[in-house]
Amino acid sequence: MDRLSPLQLFLAAAEAGSFSAAARRLNLGPVQASATIARLERELGVRLFERSTRRLRLTEAGERWLPHARQLVAAWADGRAALSEGADRPLSGHLRVSLPSDIGRQHLWRWIEEFATAESPGELRLELRLSDRLADLVQEPVDYAVRYGEPPDSSLIALPLAPGNRRVLCASPAYLARRGRPRTPADLREHDCLRFVLGESVHGRWRFESVQGGASAVEVSGSRVADDGGLVREWALAGLGVAYKSRLDVATDLAAGRLVALLPGWIGEPAPLHWMSVGRHQLTPALRRLAENLRVRCDHLTPIAGEQEPAKGA
Repeated sequence: MDRLSPLQLFLAAAEAGSFSAAARRLNLGPVQASATIARLERELGVRLFERSTRRLRLTEAGERWLPHARQLVAAWADGRAALSEGADRPLSGHLRVSLPSDIGRQHLWRWIEEFATAESPGELRLELRLSDRLADLVQEPVDYAVRYGEPPDSSLIALPLAPGNRRVLCASPAYLARRGRPRTPADLREHDCLRFVLGESVHGRWRFESVQGGASAVEVSGSRVADDGGLVREWALAGLGVAYKSRLDVATDLAAGRLVALLPGWIGEPAPLHWMSVGRHQLTPALRRLAENLRVRCDHLTPIAGEQEPAKGA
């Protein structure tokens, strides 16, 4: 524990940008905290922080040490959990998860809260970060991420939440009354398409598969681009254009008639949803139960859109 305490203090100071704030978080005195970091720096032979009167920040060596310190502290916590974790042990401790913005705000936060309340009331500290940017689970202060698409890193373990989910082209009744319906993917060139940032670039090439066989890809354009999937959905609801969204994101809007699914003879791009973790050691029985609970809820959410894909050859 004497070896672990300086690492915990280092992580707290890096996150808070202040020795005094980190010391308060860990119930230490500021002098003791400063001396502990100085001792850690001597042991490592590098300077971890640049001190100033305005703010504490990591040096280049501190930035390199940060992910390793996180892994060491996480490995200790995982090891303790492995010794005490039983199949029926509830979620507990500090759970930090990155969620996609749209389905995160609409559904996932509530589903996680309901699961935690039912299984471990009062035993869980939950920290959620909503972003459509793929979280780096080593560099960033999160333990898990829920993301669309296949894991970009082979070191990540992915539990499927909605493996068969796809994108669906949709627009509001008001937009369709004003601009008409596209009948083929090529017609989208004549429409205002609501594009979003996917990774580091704008997702402006939309791909579809025909139920008759074959595929089509079209470069779309429009007056609005966002890096937040929830905002793209709000624009579509406001009648500002055509959106190409995950079916999970727009399921309730399709069911309520606020949005209308388009191109019934075409199938949208795959958009599988996964719960991602750095390693299997983090996937405790409780975490697997949570992921399974989310998978079942995703299964129940999609059918409420009230439509099925046409059969091949229809």
